[in-house]
Amino acid sequence: MSERDHIFERIREALRTSAPRPGAHPWDSAGSAGLPSGADFDRVLSATGRTFEENAALFERNSVDLATEFLRVDGRDEALAAVVRLRDREGWKRVASHRGELTDAACAALGLPVHWTGAADDVGVLEQCDAGLSECDALVAHTGSVLVTSRSAGGRALSVLPPHHVVLARREQLLPGLPEAFALLKTKYGGNYPSMISFITGPSRTGDIERTLVLGAHGPKKLTVLLW
Repeated sequence: MSERDHIFERIREALRTSAPRPGAHPWDSAGSAGLPSGADFDRVLSATGRTFEENAALFERNSVDLATEFLRVDGRDEALAAVVRLRDREGWKRVASHRGELTDAACAALGLPVHWTGAADDVGVLEQCDAGLSECDALVAHTGSVLVTSRSAGGRALSVLPPHHVVLARREQLLPGLPEAFALLKTKYGGNYPSMISFITGPSRTGDIERTLVLGAHGPKKLTVLLW
C-alpha cells in the first residue's frame, strides 16, 4: 500500500467514528460558559487555589515556567516604584500605553515620552518604543495567562509590537481558571464582544527551527506582570 493509500485509509477510519455533538459533554450543564468546572476541569488541568494567596502562588509558579516576570506589590506607591525600577534597569527612552487609571499613573511616574494608542501612525511608532504598558481584563492562575481584549489593552497592537509588554493588574482581577475567565467575558461584554480577545501565556516564543526555543519571534521578547 502506498503512502497515499495509507493517508486515505486513515481518513476513512476517522470518518467511521462519530464525533460528539456540541453540548453533549458531561460538564456542559454545570460548567461556566460551556466549559468544565470542579472535578471535571481538574482532569484537564491541575487544580486551582481556593484563596487569593493560593492562586497568586500558582500564577507565580506558572510565570517562572513561562519566563514571565511576575511582580506582586503592596499598594500604589510600591507599584509605581516597581515601574520606575524597570525603566532604570532597561534604560527605557520612550514607552507606549493607553488611557486608564493604572496606566495613567504609571506613565506619569516614568517621566518619559509616551505614545498613546489610537493615532494613525500607531504601528510605526509602537515598534520604536522600548515597552508597552497596558491594563488587562484578568489574570488566570491556572495557566499563568493574561486575558486582554482590544478594549482593555489599548487596541490590538500595543501588546504585540513593543519588545517588552508590561501588564498592570489589580488584585481582584486574579481569577482561578479559564471557566471564570470566560464567564467574566460573557458578563462584561454580553452580546457586544471586542474584536480581539487573547490569552497571553508568557512572552512570544517559537520552537519551529530545529526545536530551538526562541523568544520574541512573533511578539514581545519580555512579559512583565505587575499585580497592583
